[in-house]
Amino acid sequence: MAPTPSSYDFIVIGGGSGGSGAARRAAGWYGAKTLLIEQGRSGGTCVNVGCVPKKMTWNFASVSEMLKDGVHYGYDIPPNIPFNFAQFKKNRDTKIHGLNGAYERNWNRENIELIRGTAIFKSAKEIEVELADGGKAVYTAPKILIATGGHPVKPEGIPGAEYGIDSDGFFAIEELPKTMAFVGAGYIAVELAGVMNAIGVETHMFIRGDTFLRSFDPMVQETLTQRYEDAGIKIHKNHQGFKEVVSLKEGNGKEKLLRLVGNDGEALEVNELLWAIGRAPEIEKLDPAKVGVKQTKKGHLEVDEYQNTSVEGIYAIGDVTGQAELTPVAIAAGRALSNRLFGSTHSSGGPHLSTAKLDYTNIPTVVFSHPEVGTIGLTEPAARRKYGDDQIKVYHTRFTDMFYDFHPAQEKNLQPTEYKLICAGEDEKIVGMHIIGTGSSEVMQGFGVAVKMGARKKDFDSCVAIHPTSAEELVGSLSPECMVQLTVFKVTLK
Repeated sequence: MAPTPSSYDFIVIGGGSGGSGAARRAAGWYGAKTLLIEQGRSGGTCVNVGCVPKKMTWNFASVSEMLKDGVHYGYDIPPNIPFNFAQFKKNRDTKIHGLNGAYERNWNRENIELIRGTAIFKSAKEIEVELADGGKAVYTAPKILIATGGHPVKPEGIPGAEYGIDSDGFFAIEELPKTMAFVGAGYIAVELAGVMNAIGVETHMFIRGDTFLRSFDPMVQETLTQRYEDAGIKIHKNHQGFKEVVSLKEGNGKEKLLRLVGNDGEALEVNELLWAIGRAPEIEKLDPAKVGVKQTKKGHLEVDEYQNTSVEGIYAIGDVTGQAELTPVAIAAGRALSNRLFGSTHSSGGPHLSTAKLDYTNIPTVVFSHPEVGTIGLTEPAARRKYGDDQIKVYHTRFTDMFYDFHPAQEKNLQPTEYKLICAGEDEKIVGMHIIGTGSSEVMQGFGVAVKMGARKKDFDSCVAIHPTSAEELVGSLSPECMVQLTVFKVTLK
């Protein structure tokens, strides 16, 4: 006899950032009877194998860099200070476990029912769950949200590819390798390779072109690629791919040994290999196509501007849609969706929420590279295509952050700070902003608000600078691009 379905107002599949945001808004703000289904650890990719442990590891690597910088300020810091990476990982894991519990306490406080297991569509309104502790159960709701996120992929057709790890596996490393290779040119490869290089691991990057971060502004691509090479990372450009990966010795850290054989016949022996070649939507077992949910050519779930899929009552947010795959985007999209679905008819909401949706334009983002990158809006080529060359004016400067004033000249060259504003039209509306340098993540969060609000170059110029800071270069000191040669290595332009 089939189990009797339990009924809810809202079923959310996926307990990551987006799913949690949507569930908490629906249940906590509007009292919707909400079921949350999660097959893994609470918090999803961001909390467990993404943003949070990545930033902790970036901080760890930044301490290593700071110790080296301290010598130039007069601190008697010996070179090659030992560190305990295994202890750091243990501390990191403990913190992540605490965050898992925080998510669950928040769900419990807002009366969200949590079910552990794997969800499978039974019909457009019914979800069958293979329960983690055994057995099956069926749940039904008029509104179902898919927020299952994505997972890293490894290449197919390369013998031995399975000997490499992916970004999830990176956070399981306890013993550091002596030599590590990264395959990929996106932000995951750039961030993790930067971390490893900063803590003394011989680092190789294999990219198909001349630069990495190819979807970013050319300034970012060129400057950061050069910075990584200057910092000692061996970048294998225009790489033609691998013929095979051979396991020479099993083990962990320096004990593991792989031989990477390229299609060009070149070979390299490394202790670890990380594939950072992309991510795929986590929908294989869920099988939304079974009930008619359409997918894009890349396999993501197709949604409209309101996060509606092709099936009425089924919605999707976050990485599973392929839309700006960032944690804050998923959270904002989930909250907007729940505002629309439940807030428009609730006393604490109102009819104005009936059209609530996330605006996907001008979303600021950063790359926790070495140094950091911040970006919002259009790249220069994209702006020129959209508005025309005669409507674009670019302001650009490159200099050395004051922090490096005491460093030798050759080390200063390794620490570029570079800013670019892309302006359109007679009023010089800022349609793109791209920055590289220390503190860029914090700088971009603040300036992102201004760009989102439609700031013009004269609005930036009207703001009195905070001195001495790097960011003051953005408010009144930037020169038109034709004058960029005059700005190199100047701390302040007046």
